[in-house]
Amino acid sequence: MHKAPLLTVKDLCVSYAGIHAVKSISFEVREGECVCLIGSNGAGKTTTLKALTRLLSIERGEMAFDGESLVKLSPWQLVTKGVVMVPEGRGIFTRMSVQENLKMGAYLRRNAEEVAKDEERMFTIFPRLKERRHHLGGHLSGGEQQMLAMARALMAAPRLLILDEPSMGLSPIMVEKIFEVIRQLSQEGMTILLVEQNATQALRLAKRAYVIESGEVALSGEAQALLHDPMVRQAYLGA
Repeated sequence: MHKAPLLTVKDLCVSYAGIHAVKSISFEVREGECVCLIGSNGAGKTTTLKALTRLLSIERGEMAFDGESLVKLSPWQLVTKGVVMVPEGRGIFTRMSVQENLKMGAYLRRNAEEVAKDEERMFTIFPRLKERRHHLGGHLSGGEQQMLAMARALMAAPRLLILDEPSMGLSPIMVEKIFEVIRQLSQEGMTILLVEQNATQALRLAKRAYVIESGEVALSGEAQALLHDPMVRQAYLGA
């Protein structure tokens, strides 16, 4: 018997700047799952995440987290519910140190002892950040900034971690490191919604996947099945 979905998105429609970017998207994420959205550039993946995290208004549709509607909540209220996103482009505080960025991630938390434990855990997951804990975020490499963005999000103790294009612009070695961390978090039971241009890697990581085309769900199913689907391989995996 399946658990009730932790996140439910139904008939989501989003337009902005005169563009009908998301026409009708529905999907769900169950607790403890890693679910990915794949599709070509401009398909509506990032727009979907921005609507979900209340950075964009929606025309219609419903979005619910743990049975509670997200439609009227603000972005900061979502964080209090446990919905945390690492945005495309990282969005770190460039004039703050690595350590200060981590503390900002935990700004809504009140248990200082637990926050300190999680900070040390971030330095275990990302040893490079420990080496550069006193460096300004703006002085880090692109890969280090992505690590910091992920670590800062994890400091919020999310129930749902949303990752938007975490491998974008990174070297192959750094891409492998980032995916290794996502795999570790998933194996530990974290609920993850992943949007990733590297569809092969995303499908290898995820339990289930949705293929987005022109603002709609074109295909969905078990990630391993989609990884070997001829249409998906030809259109998105370069096979």
